[in-house]
Amino acid sequence: MSALPRPTSPHARRRSPAPAPVRTLLTVLLAVCALLVALPGTARAAAGGFAPPRPGHPDRDWMGSTVRLHEGGEAGNAPEWVTASVEGVDVSSHNGNVAWSTLWNSGDRFAYVKATEGTGYTNPYFTQQYNGSYNVGMLRGSYHFALPDHADGAAQANYFADHGGGWSADGRTLPGVLDMEYNPYGDICYGMSAGALVDWMTDFFRTYRQRTGRDAVLYTSTAWWQRCTGDYAGFGAVNPLWIPRYASSPGTLPAGWSFHTFWQYTDTGPVVGDHNRFNGSQSRLQALADG
Repeated sequence: MSALPRPTSPHARRRSPAPAPVRTLLTVLLAVCALLVALPGTARAAAGGFAPPRPGHPDRDWMGSTVRLHEGGEAGNAPEWVTASVEGVDVSSHNGNVAWSTLWNSGDRFAYVKATEGTGYTNPYFTQQYNGSYNVGMLRGSYHFALPDHADGAAQANYFADHGGGWSADGRTLPGVLDMEYNPYGDICYGMSAGALVDWMTDFFRTYRQRTGRDAVLYTSTAWWQRCTGDYAGFGAVNPLWIPRYASSPGTLPAGWSFHTFWQYTDTGPVVGDHNRFNGSQSRLQALADG
């Protein structure tokens, strides 16, 4: 007697291939995903989104932290004293709890504190640094470390204003600063064109003014500005300039500015490293705080 045919398990049945239109659609979707991953920040933004948050190292990103790496500079004492000038410092979380009385006693009269980076980082030492400088008698302000390929200018301006970057008409608060420097995470211009970076900053400045009533100060180096914005000259009439140059003078300024407002002249100074000079008298610095 011949054996009966064995029943075929449903799990052993061979599945029919997907119809050709479905396979084509899947191929196209995979290709689009691969292209978006490969695109730089601005191109990704134009395609519908910015770069995702990076693990990064925001505690090692402070005002000028990338400048010496890319531009070099001298290390040493402050340049020759200028009568109509005011000494000050900038600090971030890498400085920890700052000895503000020591800085005050050495002649520093203003301080800027890093508040934010991108849209996902706040300085854990902000309260000690921001309030501590105020408590010893300094004029104080805060700054935002920009990541233009991370989120748009308006989003970062709002994040800054919401997390320590606001302004108060108390006679002791300086306007906020936008820190635009070499990308610490990749392409030095954030994978963005000169026009896209200018548009990003315009968005930030407009939003910050809407939120605070003040025009933000711009921190940037001449070399970065020329390379990444094409030496754009459109902000000089409105936004005060903070120039980093570790030498005996501020040197050539970016297009659009005939003078600087702040000069970061060293990153190796006493107590906190970064030391700065306001280009004017104490009364002019007070006027900047008063608005």
